[in-house]
Amino acid sequence: MAESTESAQRAQYLSFSLGGAEYGVGILKVKEILQYEAITRVPSTPRSVRGVINLRGAVVPVIDLGVKFGLAETEVTRLTCILIVEALLEGQPTVVGVMADAVREVIELGFDDVEPPPSFGTQVRVDFLLGMGKVGKRFVLLLDLDRVISADEKEFAEAVRDGLPEAEAPAAEGAAGDAAAAAPEPAAEAPPAP
Repeated sequence: MAESTESAQRAQYLSFSLGGAEYGVGILKVKEILQYEAITRVPSTPRSVRGVINLRGAVVPVIDLGVKFGLAETEVTRLTCILIVEALLEGQPTVVGVMADAVREVIELGFDDVEPPPSFGTQVRVDFLLGMGKVGKRFVLLLDLDRVISADEKEFAEAVRDGLPEAEAPAAEGAAGDAAAAAPEPAAEAPPAP
């Protein structure tokens, strides 16, 4: 009985690296992990919104957490990936992509393994953090994705969810003709060949 209570108090997080730090998001928020692909930039979006991708016919905004946290734009390498996550947008689940330098591992943390967010010393705003997870001798910054996604990004994600104007939506995979011609040019940032 004590074992089932202990496992009920444990939570899993997907850890990833970004700008030399290690972050974690609740595993239940992560829908899938994609190898980096070219992102279509959309004019007049918040700086932290890198653009959009076509995910099986759905337009998904991609957020660059490096920019969001006041760091440099995330550099694209062969390890760069996009985490497809679900964040709450005014109480409604919304799918967004989040860029990461690399995915690390799934970690399991108990209640005693999580410390309160530090009041100083991190590049991330304290209100973006659920806490700091202790994994062996290292710490993982646990993100509250619902808070990380700001009003500007939520507005853009809502516009995507409600349907971007045709001229701004990326062409569906395999579509030809007018739809492909109307889509903005993809950003010239394909990952280097391995």
